[in-house]
Amino acid sequence: MKYSTLANLAAFAASTAMADSSSYNSRTYSTVNPSATEIAETAKTAKTNHITSNVKGAAFNRFISIWLENTDYDKAAEDDSLSWLATQGIILDNYWALTHPSEPNYLAAVGGDYFALDDDRFISMPANVSTIVDLLDTKNISWGEYQEHMPYTGYQGFNYSNQETFANDYVRKHNPLILYESITNDADRLANIKNFTEFYVDLNGTTLPQYSFITPNMTNDGHDTTIKVAGQWSRDFLEPLLSNEYFMNDTLVVLTFDENDTYSVKNKIFTILLGGVIPDELKGTTDSTYYDHYSLISSVEANWDLPSLGRHDATANVFQIVANATNITNKEVDTTYMVNNETYIGYLKDDTIALPAPNVSVINMNGKGVLSDIVKTWSSEYSAQVSETYFTSTTTTVSQSLTDVATLVSGTGTTLTESATSGDAAATSAVSKDNATNTSSSSSKAAAGAVSVDLKWTSLAAMIAGLIFF
Repeated sequence: MKYSTLANLAAFAASTAMADSSSYNSRTYSTVNPSATEIAETAKTAKTNHITSNVKGAAFNRFISIWLENTDYDKAAEDDSLSWLATQGIILDNYWALTHPSEPNYLAAVGGDYFALDDDRFISMPANVSTIVDLLDTKNISWGEYQEHMPYTGYQGFNYSNQETFANDYVRKHNPLILYESITNDADRLANIKNFTEFYVDLNGTTLPQYSFITPNMTNDGHDTTIKVAGQWSRDFLEPLLSNEYFMNDTLVVLTFDENDTYSVKNKIFTILLGGVIPDELKGTTDSTYYDHYSLISSVEANWDLPSLGRHDATANVFQIVANATNITNKEVDTTYMVNNETYIGYLKDDTIALPAPNVSVINMNGKGVLSDIVKTWSSEYSAQVSETYFTSTTTTVSQSLTDVATLVSGTGTTLTESATSGDAAATSAVSKDNATNTSSSSSKAAAGAVSVDLKWTSLAAMIAGLIFF
C-alpha cells in the first residue's frame, strides 16, 4: 500500500482546510535593534576569526555561495553583466527557489528546511536545530559568511541602515546562519559571521574559508534597485577574482537568487556555476538538471563525503560537477505542476505544530547517514512524531470511508486549480512528510504536483480509492 502517497494527499486536504482557521504563528521573537552608539561600542571588542583549512574534496576544495534578490529568470538571463559571467561558467536553467518571500529561502539553504516560515520576521531557530556548519565541523572544514555592511562581526540586529542616507543596507533576514541559535549561542562561531570587507582581508591574507556565504547589501543585491545594479555589482566583484590564482584554485562559486519576483509564475531562478573547477570546455554551457536551494547543502555533503542533517538536504540533487566526481546519479524531477510559491502548514506558520524532527534514518546522496549528534538529539522525538503523526493519520485515512473524504474536501467549494498557492502548499507539505518516510523530496514534489490538475475536490476521493488498491 502506498502509505506515503496517502499521507501526502491527506496532508494536502488537511492543510487546505486548516488554512483559513489556523491562528497566526506566535513564534516571533523580539527584534534586536541596538542604537548606533551601542553598535559602535560593541564593534570595538567584536572578535573576528580568520581561519582557513585544506581538506581535499572530490570536486572542489572551496565553495562560495553568492545570493542576489527577487528577480525573474528571464530578466536575470537578459542582463548584460550576468550574461557575460555566464560565458565564464555553467548556467543552471532548472534551479528553483523553495518558496516566498526571502527569509525562508535563506533559512533553508543552511538548515535543510524552512520550517513553514512564510514572512521575513525576526526568528531564531532553537539550538537543537543543526546546520551545514555542524557537518563541516566534523572534518574541521573552515567556514564563514561575508555580509555587506553588517556593522561588526557577529552582529545579531534586525537590520543596519546606511548611516548617511538611512537607506536599507544590511538585513538579518538575508544572513542565513545568524537565524540559528546553534550559531548565535557560540561566540567562536559568531566570529565567523563577518562584514564583507573581511573578504578582502582573507583573500589577501590567503585565509579564505573553504565554505562561505556572501550577501551583498540591499542596494547591490537588487532588492531595492534593479537587476542591472545587481548584475553590475556581481561582475565588478567576480571578474577580478576570476583571474586571481589563489581564489580560483579548486574553487566552485554558485551565483544565484533567493527567489523570483513574480509570485504567480514558477519559482525558477537564474543560477551560474563559476570558478577554477569549471573546465574550459564547459564554460558557456547549460546544465538542465533539477536543483534547488537544498542542493547547496547536498553538494557540499557529497563533495566532502559528509553526513546529512536528516532533512531535505539528504535527498536533494547534487551539482553535476560533483555527481561526476562522486559517482552519484541525480534524480529526474517532473516540474510540470511545480510552483514553489507558498509555504506548507508547519512549525513557523502554525504555533500548534511541533518543530519537525529530522529523519534520523535517511541515507543521503553520497551514502552517509545522519550526523551522529543529530541522531542522539532527535531519535526519540523522531520516533514519537512518526508513530503519533504519520502512522496515525495514515491509518485514519485508510479506514475512513470515501464518502466522508469526499464530503470533507468538497465542502471547500473550490477546484484545485482555483488556487495555485494551495497546490504549491501541497507540494511543500508532501516534501515535509518525507521526514517521516524515506521517500525522496523530489518524488514527493512530483507526486504532490501531479495532484494540481483541474479536478474538483470531490475527485480526490476517487484518486485515494485507486491508491488504496494499488
